[in-house]
Amino acid sequence: MYDDIYEGSIWRPPSEAYSLILQATVGCSWNKCSFCIAYKGKTFRIKTLDDIKRDVEKIYPHCKDTKRIFLADGNALCVPTDELEAVIKFLYSKFEKLERISIYGGPLDIKDKSVDELMRLKEAGLELVYFGLESGSDDVLKMVKKGALSELMIETGKKVKASGLKLSAIYILGLGGIELTDSHAIETARVISAMDPDYAAALTLMIVPGSDIAADIGSGRITLLNPDQTLQELRKMVEQLEVTNTIFRANHASNYAPIRGTLPRDKERILAQIDDALKKGVYKPELMRGL
Repeated sequence: MYDDIYEGSIWRPPSEAYSLILQATVGCSWNKCSFCIAYKGKTFRIKTLDDIKRDVEKIYPHCKDTKRIFLADGNALCVPTDELEAVIKFLYSKFEKLERISIYGGPLDIKDKSVDELMRLKEAGLELVYFGLESGSDDVLKMVKKGALSELMIETGKKVKASGLKLSAIYILGLGGIELTDSHAIETARVISAMDPDYAAALTLMIVPGSDIAADIGSGRITLLNPDQTLQELRKMVEQLEVTNTIFRANHASNYAPIRGTLPRDKERILAQIDDALKKGVYKPELMRGL
């Protein structure tokens, strides 16, 4: 039913499992990160409002009671503000029970938008931006070809917060390998603390054959962390975090152990969860991990 609506594979944050997924873009506006192959087979383009209206008309009878919509693909916040505002307003006019619209946003796309523009999107009905931080370490960010360094991450994350939009910072455990694990943990904590997001979510690195990072591992440039080392890296990062009220999650399908809480209130409990997982040494099997 959706083959003529969704182009290629569809990727979404775990918390959007029950949301209607609509493509505002096809592919990713950056599409160079060494760890990601999600959009490698797609030629990036922005869907027009007419495109989206046609998509919605095809599926509307099956989802007219939709309460949440997630706008894909990668970094859909790159859509020009006037166009994106029109899309958001259309969706609220079409879906009478709609309560929330969320979107992926990258630092390079947010950099090109003013706080006023982001406020316009919020006023139109956008609520949450999923921000692909990946790491706070400049060495790691350069290695994985993220296209932005830590200071731009902080600047653009703060810009989202200043607009009143909710911010979810996503980072990847083990991304720097053993070689950069300390820098990855400490600098990621520094950047997240500076951004002070509403949500912080930790995924764990998964190597997909054909990705650039797979070649880096094969050549010995990066040495993968084992589950113990991954949890130790997470512990070091949590220890350093200084936020005001952040819902913290490390319970993605890729993670070896489910860790969750709200910071700073639950910091000791979160650290205890990590210590308990390390003590037991029983982790999710590799075959059960997923993207």
